[in-house]
Amino acid sequence: MNYGTVPQCCVVAVLSVLWSWPWTLVELGYVFILVIILCLFWLYHRYFYKNDTIFALSSGQGKCGVAVIRVSGPYSQEALLQLTRLPKLPEPRHALLRSIKHPVSSETLDKGLVIWFPGPRCFTGEDSFELHVHGGLAVVTGVLNALQSIPKLRLAEPGEFTRRAFYNKKLDLTEVEGLADLLQAETELQRKQAFLQSQGALSKLYNRWKQSLTGCVAHIEAQIDFEETDTLELGLLEAVSKNVQKLIDEIEKHINDGRKGEMLRQGVRTIILGEPNVGKSSILNLLCQRPAAIVTPIEGTTRDILEITLNIGGYPLVIADTAGLRTTTLDQIEKEGIRRALELLDTSNLVLLVIDSEKYLKCENDRNDLFNKQCIVVLNKVDLLGSKIDIDINNTVTLSCKTEKGISKLTNVLSNKLKTLCGEPTEEHPSLNQARHRQHLKDCVNYLKTCLQESSKGDACDLVIMAEYLRKSLRHLGKLVGHVSNEQLLDIIFNEFCIGK
Repeated sequence: MNYGTVPQCCVVAVLSVLWSWPWTLVELGYVFILVIILCLFWLYHRYFYKNDTIFALSSGQGKCGVAVIRVSGPYSQEALLQLTRLPKLPEPRHALLRSIKHPVSSETLDKGLVIWFPGPRCFTGEDSFELHVHGGLAVVTGVLNALQSIPKLRLAEPGEFTRRAFYNKKLDLTEVEGLADLLQAETELQRKQAFLQSQGALSKLYNRWKQSLTGCVAHIEAQIDFEETDTLELGLLEAVSKNVQKLIDEIEKHINDGRKGEMLRQGVRTIILGEPNVGKSSILNLLCQRPAAIVTPIEGTTRDILEITLNIGGYPLVIADTAGLRTTTLDQIEKEGIRRALELLDTSNLVLLVIDSEKYLKCENDRNDLFNKQCIVVLNKVDLLGSKIDIDINNTVTLSCKTEKGISKLTNVLSNKLKTLCGEPTEEHPSLNQARHRQHLKDCVNYLKTCLQESSKGDACDLVIMAEYLRKSLRHLGKLVGHVSNEQLLDIIFNEFCIGK
């Protein structure tokens, strides 16, 4: 449910009526009704909905050894006592083996562990508890139905536990995004980057910049508010300008990192290019260790793009097999496949250029686009050469798909290339990995540069204008960590979570 839609519609309606001043009695009645709706919606959202006690299965759907059911909210205490029939709450953060009973029928549903987490020292920041029960479908369904029967409890929405942690200042927005990435991580380096972000690596960096910028704003506003003369305090402009320039340098260095973090998060987009029948599909099958692509001796077998995600040395590789490049075909479907391959080349991060060792690759119109990309040249079919071939050139690999000779070297070269492209995440130098972060930081830098232009006027500069640009920069830093946010953005982020997170 998007809570931003109803009030936004009401606000638009109210503004449209206000625009038509003077009002008629009917329009005045409309305004009154809309204001009442807004107030009721706000009261419900503020005091009832967000303060509901929620529950959900946190360990994922399907049969498993142990299922974890999480409950959080102001009525967690009553729910825990009703389910366990304990005379008092158990010791916090200690597992207690207890029979789980239905609150209405008193039927024993299962026997499992109960852990009580009083707020605010817990994930959501409010009273909560967990039930660790057997993971059979019937057991889990029975316990969830029992929770549903307790008044003032309801099933959680996707990401609602994390949303409450955010609202209760247990996590900021970058940590929430890191947690979402951690749940989606498929490779070791993705896990490492996401974990560092979920533990506040980016937050510390952005909050340090925010603190430095806040100091600059405070000094300028103090000059505006408390100085009786128009004379600038000696050294004020120089000190502020120095700090602002330092911030610009640090932020631009953070932005201009070759999109390492984004490639690591989303996968390095790699395209296999070459003439027909040079072994592109065979190389894809060797890399993913299964017959993902059809391989035949007939030229033009591959027509559409086939994309596979692989884990190479802990790095995510999104590799695409494409139609063979040639200009002599009359087949319209194959021509479309070639067009799509060349189109995909424009958005790729890495190219595997496959060449038949016995032939010379002739590209359409002597294209040089490949050499503007990170490129690995693969000389395939070396088994057909009579004499031993040993080429020692950077980013060039000799390979035989038939005998699989050279595949380990290709994997190593790929791994090294991916390390160059993505780097390795560290706590000291966390990587920028979201387009949202990049845009806010660019906007922040633009305002800081405009502030510097104003300060370069010396005594003729306008401190009020400088302060305003610094505040706008500060606002964008605040949006990064969620201190300044909107409900639509939060809905998008939290809806990526599962129901029990």
